[in-house]
Amino acid sequence: MITLAFDVYGTLIDTHGLLAELEELVGEKAPAFSHTWREKQLEYSFRKGLMRKYEPFSVCTRQALDFTCAVHDANLSLERKEHLLRRYRALPAFADVQECLSRLKSTCFRLFAFSNGEPEALEELLTNAGIRSLFQGVVSVNETRSFKPNPDVYSYFLDQTDSVAEDAWLISSNPFDVIGAVSAGMKSAWVRRSQAAVFDPWGIEPTLTVTSLAELYTKLLRE
Repeated sequence: MITLAFDVYGTLIDTHGLLAELEELVGEKAPAFSHTWREKQLEYSFRKGLMRKYEPFSVCTRQALDFTCAVHDANLSLERKEHLLRRYRALPAFADVQECLSRLKSTCFRLFAFSNGEPEALEELLTNAGIRSLFQGVVSVNETRSFKPNPDVYSYFLDQTDSVAEDAWLISSNPFDVIGAVSAGMKSAWVRRSQAAVFDPWGIEPTLTVTSLAELYTKLLRE
């Protein structure tokens, strides 16, 4: 049976889903603020992983928020920062997620959420988004004390789900994640949600490229 590993942040869950609240706090800076926060969150996870100075993804998120406030000269109170961090655990799913996962679950695929986030945060996030019940399980990299795209985390996913690489797919909108999975022997689908998104020119290509999860469902059935 084919195993599907769905990245969570940016693939299933919209990491820019707090724009309305950010507009109330920082006005017209909101889009740039949201972008910096997400980019710095990922950068911090990469750096901590490479330095072997692991801290949970929530710490990366908190530190990225502090950095973003400084860069964009947003003097947010501790209370407002805490509010944003709580809201980050209730980000919305993209509009195409529920239907696609439901259809895939009804076929011959095994569905797992696979993320840099901590187990408790992921359970809360997926439950709040109304999609937790669609997964057979949730796999966090937390136990590896590293982050994607460290090859160890993909091996950990395969072990935790009793899967073999050739029968496992990584579904992600993040090129670094796709490249990491392919390098670890898995198949992969890059969800290119924006025409402006560019895949890294490393000579390592996704098995499939789709513009939505609806398209993913159709293409996976043909594989």
